[in-house]
Amino acid sequence: MAFLGGGFVAGVKAQSTEVQQLMLNVEKLSQLKNILSDMKRGYTILSGGYNTVRNIAQGNFSLHEVFLDGLMVVSPEVRKYYKVAEIVRFQGDILSGYKSMFKRLSAGNVFSAADLDYLQRVYGRLNRESLQNLDRLLMVVSSSKLRMGDEERLKAIDRIHADMLDKLVFLRAFNRDVGLLELQRSRARSEVKAVQGMFQVP
Repeated sequence: MAFLGGGFVAGVKAQSTEVQQLMLNVEKLSQLKNILSDMKRGYTILSGGYNTVRNIAQGNFSLHEVFLDGLMVVSPEVRKYYKVAEIVRFQGDILSGYKSMFKRLSAGNVFSAADLDYLQRVYGRLNRESLQNLDRLLMVVSSSKLRMGDEERLKAIDRIHADMLDKLVFLRAFNRDVGLLELQRSRARSEVKAVQGMFQVP
């Protein structure tokens, strides 16, 4: 009997522990439900607010997009602006101007290799910068490249035109100065040869 009574007491204690564990689990489950409910409510508020903001932003963006897309269309007035053709012509003048001069100086045997290297660097930089101006011009007069109004595009073309004209003026002045230096060196060389010829011992 005592043995059975002890077993009964142990069984009651085990059941009591299981009941307590079950009650704890029910309480935890209830707490989890409350947490999930709060999370859902917060998500609903957040989602609703986000969707409202997104819809407003998209509405505004649609209006701006129509405006900005209009700025990407280049009018014929911009494309036919006389300075566009002049910029292209200036680039051609710069290219032919430095190439012909450098070819002449290289064949003249008046300038040293170091002199020619310096001249090549000056001409190369000038050509590179003028080609960059052509790239900028292409962007300004092409659709779907830059978002600008016609007035902004015309001002950009004016700036490119002024810079190309400066480069062409510089090239012509530089070529003139180098040409004079070439002439002076050539004359000096001829005079030295003439003096050497006069004082040669037979």
